[in-house]
Amino acid sequence: MAQPQSLAPPLAEVELPARNVRALLERNATDPDTRDRAALRFGDRTWTHAEVLDESQRFAALLAANLDPSRPPHVGVLLDNTPDYVFTLYGAGLLGAVVVGLNTTRRDEHLAADITHTDVQLLLTEPRHLPLLATVLPQLDLPGGLIVSDRFPDDGDPTTVGRPLTAALTAAPAVDLPDPDARVLWTLLFTSGTAGAPKAVRCTQHRLLTTGSRMSMMLELGHDDVGYAAMPLFHTNSLMAGLAAALVAGATLSMTRRFSASQFLPDVRRYGVTWFNYTGKLLAYLLAVPEQADDADTTLRIAFGNEGSPQVVAAAAARFGTRIVDVFGSTEGSIALDRTGGPPPGSVGRLRQGIAVVDPDGNDKEPARFDADGRLLNPEECIGELVNKLGVGPFEGYYNNAEATERTTAHGWYWSGDLAYVDADAWVFFAGRTGDWLRVDGENFAAGPVEAIISRHPDVLLAAVYGVPDADAGDQVMTALVLRDGMRFDGAAFARWVDAQADLSPKWRPRYVRVATALPVTPTNKVITRMLVHDKVRADRTAGDALYVRRRGAEAFVPFTDDDEAALRAAFEAAGRSRLWDL
Repeated sequence: MAQPQSLAPPLAEVELPARNVRALLERNATDPDTRDRAALRFGDRTWTHAEVLDESQRFAALLAANLDPSRPPHVGVLLDNTPDYVFTLYGAGLLGAVVVGLNTTRRDEHLAADITHTDVQLLLTEPRHLPLLATVLPQLDLPGGLIVSDRFPDDGDPTTVGRPLTAALTAAPAVDLPDPDARVLWTLLFTSGTAGAPKAVRCTQHRLLTTGSRMSMMLELGHDDVGYAAMPLFHTNSLMAGLAAALVAGATLSMTRRFSASQFLPDVRRYGVTWFNYTGKLLAYLLAVPEQADDADTTLRIAFGNEGSPQVVAAAAARFGTRIVDVFGSTEGSIALDRTGGPPPGSVGRLRQGIAVVDPDGNDKEPARFDADGRLLNPEECIGELVNKLGVGPFEGYYNNAEATERTTAHGWYWSGDLAYVDADAWVFFAGRTGDWLRVDGENFAAGPVEAIISRHPDVLLAAVYGVPDADAGDQVMTALVLRDGMRFDGAAFARWVDAQADLSPKWRPRYVRVATALPVTPTNKVITRMLVHDKVRADRTAGDALYVRRRGAEAFVPFTDDDEAALRAAFEAAGRSRLWDL
């Protein structure tokens, strides 16, 4: 393959902004320019940088008193975005301990597996999440026990039951703090798990602080800036573009328990927010809120995130009067693309030196070719996995998963698990995850390009495209849709629109449509396609959603009935493929 033109240089290394987390916290707490400034805001509460250090030292003492020194110093945190999450992170940083960010959407044996896999020995939660733990606690080995925060109750929260955090903090004796090496592990962050089981990514203080430094420089942050963390702190986006960036810059971080599109602008005005971080579909949700004449009349200056479609990013930037830096990235952090120079529609950025799209053997894929209407002509020849041939970058491995680490770092490269294709000018187009391949009538293709086309429909707010098994062989294309407010699904009109899309190959056209009020998403608004694949077109798994089918040669999508489901099940049984139906 001839190398695409205009490769951007690799990202420059960033120096460590301080020797460790402790040094940064102490700098911010003692420097006359920052010590009395707001460091953290939540609701009506404000903590200065000096107060944040004091509170973080109390949490360090709490951890020291409850962690068994003979075991990995891992504390699991199952909290919404509250100040206790921040103080636990900083307290662990002071002590050289490790915070395991637990996903509040995980359930039952999956949550128990996350806790056990990461060697959690102390667990911090809040009353609203105790029901998640009720069935798993008997399975867990927690020498440090369970501590329940009673400090920031929300409206409607249940009464605190168990060992309260306030009492535990009071009982913890003061501790002489160490001076940890920056290479000590600080957090374990689970990948989103949209296509497969989540993996725990190792993040040292060095990685988080250098990334926070890069974010601070990119966003041009200073002491007067105010961030807004609405994405969960158990995800890399909020940790690195929110908390770590604020810590390095000596800026203010304002927080909300969870993202709310309707509450976003009121919070921006309340706190004087100048930057915010996002991921997934957050911008689309913001645009779905009815527009007001003063939407751009705020202190917002810049936003940083990923996975926003070009149309949505442009619309949000115009409506809210702010610059939006949308990048392509992952929790592992080893792929960086260049977004400067005006990417073409649909591109996630330009290749940097060392970044390539390859086949499973590491051979470069061919450049993408398009017809006059922009239709991709050679998907089988051009779609491959996005890799970093210069090395693994900041990726520090998966915790307790040598097999996954070895696979991700094969040949000394970083293998992202992301499918993509590249045009002749080195612009990259996302094509899904490695688990998102479909095979229809003998043709292999990725779900990403199909999803991008379906998402263009004017009535569609959110779309996901995935493969469901065909009774005879391979897959059939299915799309799950969330429609904009007031819109209704018209099977004939949708079929005509699909047929009119010049860049939608006939084999890419959906066979099945699921019209849902909501799609299963991670807390960072990424659609969990593996759950949709599991649901298929089975009524017992899609209750409440409308299912449609377009039969071969038909001009419209029609309701998928109970009789249709029975006939499809029988077809799987007749073909000896009933196992695929029952999975």
